[in-house]
Amino acid sequence: MRKFDDGGWNPYVAGALVGVLAILSVGLTGQFLGASTTFVRMAAAIEQVVMPARVEANEYYQRVAPRFDWQAMVLIGVLLGAALAAWHDRSFKCEAVPPMWAERFGPNIWKRGAVAFVGGIFAMFGARLADGCPSGHGLSGLMQLSVSGFLSLAGFFIGGLVVANLVYRRNA
Repeated sequence: MRKFDDGGWNPYVAGALVGVLAILSVGLTGQFLGASTTFVRMAAAIEQVVMPARVEANEYYQRVAPRFDWQAMVLIGVLLGAALAAWHDRSFKCEAVPPMWAERFGPNIWKRGAVAFVGGIFAMFGARLADGCPSGHGLSGLMQLSVSGFLSLAGFFIGGLVVANLVYRRNA
């Protein structure tokens, strides 16, 4: 078995805790984990304060219902929880270009930002195309033993492996 001595969380413990969270989410609230439309809902809620007529005229905004809901609270909790965990194990640091990226592609912050932006576009396009996000399909889909959950999660892992290999493989 691999030893996890980098000071971070053991992935098996973290995975088990996410499983417990998912079960509690369904048991206590009747809601499965997932957040693919949360950013759009939050943006629409904010825009509704500033330009309500524009939100009212936007068919997509009306379909996703502009609001801050439990999904928004989950996302805020994830951000705060991650910051707290990183602070607790003293691994928190601000870096615009991670060392592994700089070693392979150089320290240019604009290049890193452009690649991250394009990657985000692909991720959001895929999430909307799949009508859900990795947390929705992967966690909640597997909890329900749905075929789409298994297929989506397999696709996420295969895609992640391919991209990680392209970006971070070492030249021999």
